[in-house]
Amino acid sequence: MTDSKKNAESSGKTIDVLLEEGRTFAPAKDFVKQANFSDPALYKEAGKDSVAFWEKCASKLDWFQKWNKALEWKAPDAKWFIGGKLNASYNCVDRHIKNGLRNKAALIWEGEPGDKRTMTYWDLYREVNKFANGLKSLGIKKGDRVAIYLPMIPELAVAMLACSRIGAVHSVVFAGFSPEALKDRINDMEANLLITADGGYRRGGVIPLKNDADIALSDTPSIKHVIVVNRGGFKTDMKDGRDHWYHELVDAAEAFCEPEHMDSEDMLFTLYTSGTTGKPKGIVHTTGGYMTGAYTTTKYVFDLKDDDVYWCTADIGWVTGHTYIVYGPLSNGATVVMYEGAPDWPDKSRFWKIVEDYGVTIFYTAPTAIRAFMRWGVEYPAKHDLSTLRLLGTVGEPINPEAWMWYHKNIGGEKCPIVDTWWQTETGCILITPLPGITTTKPGSATVPFPGIEADILDEAGNSIKVGGGFLVITKPWPSMIRTIYGDHDRYYETYWKKYNGKYYFTGDGAKRDEDGFFWLLGRVDDVINVAGHRLSTMEIESALVDHPDVAESAAVGVNHEIKGQSIKAFVTLKDGVEPGDGMEKKLKAHVVKMIGAIARPESIIFSAELPKTRSGKIMRRLLKDIAEGRVLGDTSTLADPNVVEALKEKYEED
Repeated sequence: MTDSKKNAESSGKTIDVLLEEGRTFAPAKDFVKQANFSDPALYKEAGKDSVAFWEKCASKLDWFQKWNKALEWKAPDAKWFIGGKLNASYNCVDRHIKNGLRNKAALIWEGEPGDKRTMTYWDLYREVNKFANGLKSLGIKKGDRVAIYLPMIPELAVAMLACSRIGAVHSVVFAGFSPEALKDRINDMEANLLITADGGYRRGGVIPLKNDADIALSDTPSIKHVIVVNRGGFKTDMKDGRDHWYHELVDAAEAFCEPEHMDSEDMLFTLYTSGTTGKPKGIVHTTGGYMTGAYTTTKYVFDLKDDDVYWCTADIGWVTGHTYIVYGPLSNGATVVMYEGAPDWPDKSRFWKIVEDYGVTIFYTAPTAIRAFMRWGVEYPAKHDLSTLRLLGTVGEPINPEAWMWYHKNIGGEKCPIVDTWWQTETGCILITPLPGITTTKPGSATVPFPGIEADILDEAGNSIKVGGGFLVITKPWPSMIRTIYGDHDRYYETYWKKYNGKYYFTGDGAKRDEDGFFWLLGRVDDVINVAGHRLSTMEIESALVDHPDVAESAAVGVNHEIKGQSIKAFVTLKDGVEPGDGMEKKLKAHVVKMIGAIARPESIIFSAELPKTRSGKIMRRLLKDIAEGRVLGDTSTLADPNVVEALKEKYEED
């Protein structure tokens, strides 16, 4: 055992560090030669004066009026690029029209049934302008709030850009959410208008969006108008005076809408994120700082080139889709792939067929998806030509080292750098990540903070932990940071700043730092398991389980134990074709002991075909804990498949 492990285990006020990873991957020489950023001095420059660095980045955007002060900081309140005027829509479409990109593909879209559309920057420009005028014809103006409840179709990006063009604040609600969830978000933001569709496709079925919206709208007094996109000609009831067809508004609108000159600190959007308790939080992002973070990180992290075909597989209903499908890539003039449906429809090759069909060069997806690909088997990507890929990324949660290696070998052909990115809805953009032309990577590590970002790992008392595990904080303001929780500034302070008395932004995540200064995310601090005084990260236990060649996915939870305080229960999904018999539970327990020590041995392992996840793909450990302890299950309305939870509960009770 290393000294760092001993030190971590001796303290009950940090998080124990048990798992070690020694494999490293330096950037390939050929990649470094062509990289946009290959000089490590970049970090030194940004560290010397981070505000000046962010000013330099902001200057790459088009401003109607330059700022007169870069930063005003009185913790926890930041204002960036004060006095500056710009427009997000202008930066995503207009400036590319003026710079000769009007005929370049902006959006390459494929629907789940196989229908396809390509919008050039000129097409996108015209559609955004016309829809912006359509919104204005219904009385929508600067400062109004617009809720968007659409499937993954081009009109979703158009709607966001049209709102930002006229200064209306948009709030996208994921199309898989229930009418109740939609209603709560509309009422919290007091939205004036809703944009939805007659329906959308998912795994061969139809999501009845307009019908669900009508249920929500029975109790949303602020809504005056509803705009409906005709996605599939589905049967839809239209309410006279309130409901309007998208295509009719666009067809009747003028072809140009003057972009509103927005103050840098004017609100761009709110996006609701659920906590473990309480009502969803409306995260507020403003225009100048957010656009600076989105533009800059897209350019740096993905090594974006003019001829790249870029695909982020997230749904725009989540912040990843906001920043890395819409605002980041489009402000860079990129060609962006959008896909409406599921990765396994009509078969488990769908993603790889899309990569092959469109010559995707940059692919950005979630560890949850990668573990699903692992479970399905290598034969699916092997059917397709993935040779156009030159860079891979991961987002959403820590990636297990073995999933990283599988991704590297079977999708990247052992030639593509992998950027394992850490960030949050609240941070607006990527904060910890490799830069592919500079950083030597380690499987499972998000590596180091992005230039201009300062992060630290602290114990409960606020002392910095140079090597070992603790609580991840950001120590200096950055442009795209959350400004407040909509309508509840006190909750903003309580949630993100109170733990360290307003001095640092508390991420809510545990992390460890190794001897090389690399950061390893350990999951939410709420998920730490306390076994006989040892604070164990669920991520490390799960990584040890996924390291076994028969395991595709795992989740670990702590349950009450009269002697140890808590014991470890693990839920495991095996790879396709592997059965849980033949002493598999015993083998997996032994594998965990071999990987990280006896203290982390699960008390029991429950096998399941699926794990319950949120609609963004994150494992619902709270529900697994309820199952493991035999409690009545909580609300399952945000689960992708609530039946999975009942099946797991029955399985646990049988065992």
